[in-house]
Amino acid sequence: MTRNIEENTAPDAATKTVLAKTSAPASKSSAPTDAPYGGLTKQELVEFFRQMYTSRKLDDAEVNLKRLQKIYFQISGAGHEAALVGAARALRPAYDWFYPYYRDRALVLALGMTPVEVLAEAVGSSEDPNSGGRQMPAHWGHKDLNIVSQSSCTGTQHLQATGAAEVGRIMQEIAELKGQTDRYETDEVVYVSIGDGASSEGEFWEAVGTAATFKLPVIFMVEDNGYAISVPSSEQVHGGSISHAVKGFKNLYITEYDGCDPVVSYIEAQKAVDYARAGHGPALLHAHVVRPYSHSMSDDESMYRPEEERDADAERDPITTYPKFLIKEGILTEEEVEAIKAEVEATVEAAVDTALELPTPHPDTALDYIFSPDVDPTSDDFSTEPQWDEEGGEKTVVDLLNHTMRTEMRRNPGIVIFGEDVADFTKTEYEGQVKGKGGVFKVTHRLQEEFGYRRVFNSPLAEANIIGRAIGMATRGLKPVVEIQFFDYIWPAYMQLKNELSNMRWRSNNNFKAPVVVRVPIGGYLKGGAPYHSQSGAVLFTHIPGLRVVMPSNAADAAGLLRTAIRCDDPVMFLEHKHLYRQTYNKSLNPGDDYMIPFGKAKIVRPGADLTVITYGATVERTLRAVKKLGNVDAEVIDLRSLQPYDFDAIAKSVKKTNKALIVYEDGQSWGYGTEIATRIGDELFEYLDGPVRRVAALDSFVAYHPDLEDRILPQIDDIAEAVEWLHNY
Repeated sequence: MTRNIEENTAPDAATKTVLAKTSAPASKSSAPTDAPYGGLTKQELVEFFRQMYTSRKLDDAEVNLKRLQKIYFQISGAGHEAALVGAARALRPAYDWFYPYYRDRALVLALGMTPVEVLAEAVGSSEDPNSGGRQMPAHWGHKDLNIVSQSSCTGTQHLQATGAAEVGRIMQEIAELKGQTDRYETDEVVYVSIGDGASSEGEFWEAVGTAATFKLPVIFMVEDNGYAISVPSSEQVHGGSISHAVKGFKNLYITEYDGCDPVVSYIEAQKAVDYARAGHGPALLHAHVVRPYSHSMSDDESMYRPEEERDADAERDPITTYPKFLIKEGILTEEEVEAIKAEVEATVEAAVDTALELPTPHPDTALDYIFSPDVDPTSDDFSTEPQWDEEGGEKTVVDLLNHTMRTEMRRNPGIVIFGEDVADFTKTEYEGQVKGKGGVFKVTHRLQEEFGYRRVFNSPLAEANIIGRAIGMATRGLKPVVEIQFFDYIWPAYMQLKNELSNMRWRSNNNFKAPVVVRVPIGGYLKGGAPYHSQSGAVLFTHIPGLRVVMPSNAADAAGLLRTAIRCDDPVMFLEHKHLYRQTYNKSLNPGDDYMIPFGKAKIVRPGADLTVITYGATVERTLRAVKKLGNVDAEVIDLRSLQPYDFDAIAKSVKKTNKALIVYEDGQSWGYGTEIATRIGDELFEYLDGPVRRVAALDSFVAYHPDLEDRILPQIDDIAEAVEWLHNY
């Protein structure tokens, strides 16, 4: 197999950073875990208590601030402290990567976050390193410590952590292909945590399955306090124990232990981390902890937990039991314990005073970082003239999409392509025996042949898995260009797309980003596509802030827009209409390897003076044929190309000239994409209109299998012609 990455590469800045990473620091050899206290020194044992007590006192401080109405929400990490300081001691701050959840206050403190930084998020300060005042308290994120911005969604971060864990081996492969075997070496691990309740989420199981299959260095921490708000573990997990439920996964190291004991927690975490660092695969830490406070200050656990059960938890509370252990072992005296408590309390009190004086975000910053502040894909920087390759002849949309990905992968070695069936082979021994798949529509055909199995590979049949892993890779500097095989099946990934991918930059206050390109075959007009292979619904993505959405109607535009999508620094939904993949009317010469089209720039595909027709995708050609069929209407036809952002300036200029507007789109008419445009024309251009703003769209129905039904449901040439003629005569 030929594998080639050109020496004359031009990766983006983030990829350069990943490529330039030097060799890992020498591993700190693990102390024998059978030594007294697991090999921990007395100083480390005392530091455990200091970290645990600091975490608890910060919880208490926030509870008080909430009661005083000086903060707006509080959720505690109380009872989880011992498991977390033990895990943190086994990990490497700012070297390993971390995807914690809201109970992990003690972990982030042990990794190096300060009390003021923790409280800065509670007060919503603009100087908060977690989110700049954009997220609720306990939504951790710290760029300098490799703590990736956390959302409120439970369990979604597991797939991102799995993707982050793949980056090391991908970069090693890239370095090897370039003959630079010493350029990227790492034994990093990725830590990700949840409560016992979130282990019911499908994305947890997808992540464990992927990590186990590919022996990825992921440390899965399940902090089991017995309840998911009010639902007990016995009703969350099969058999009541997640560590028993996952025993069928090959390569997965599993340990279940008392998470109220920091020494035991360290010993068990160290064994798991050593296993993962050595390349054996992922590990699952099942720590049994307690929850001495209610789920949050919006919850009252006395309503569903009897006093006897809560008292039993209180007896195991590590803030009570651990200092007694230190005194019993002669490590601290009672006076020294009280002195540490007083010191911590003074530190936290001072941190509260400091946090309350921190500046808050200015209202004018609300729109900052929805998109990249540095790379603007709507600018002239992304407008290049085509350099037509006449020798190659005209190419289809599929041909030019494939060519664009190929040339961009040569240019940027940080690009990875994956999805369902996108690779030519999964089993390398089949190479040379079969032609190779390369996608159900052949858009990625033979890319793996050139770029190898680390840069082009198949995913499981799991759409959330694709997007979640891509987010983890992109956050660390790679450029994933992933494929969802059919738009009709994108919905399992909607959580990742809407709540994780689109707002990573905004919610982290520009500390993290995830510029993933999501390629999605979409649309009907297939003659037999039926309800589950003919769906449209771009509007369900165009309304999401932070997500750019484009849909080309011809081969040249497909090449130019895809190249812009790959080179820009924002997440992009790249919608590829299946009906247009191999049409002859939209073929084009290759416009060149640097051809780009700015987002938000429509194209007038037919100038006219009588009325304006605004459309995109497969209805562009149908509109042109409808106008041609009429013959007596001089309609101006606008191909939007880019749906978010869209070119309202071009629409306004045309409507001011023609004084009439018709929007044609394949989505359902009610609440569809064209409704927003029609409303805005009515709002902003009413004085220029000589007639009502009309729409031609699909019926508010599903797309049927039989062609006669499909033709009735989707907008046809005659439907468009009728609307054009009616509006012209109005």
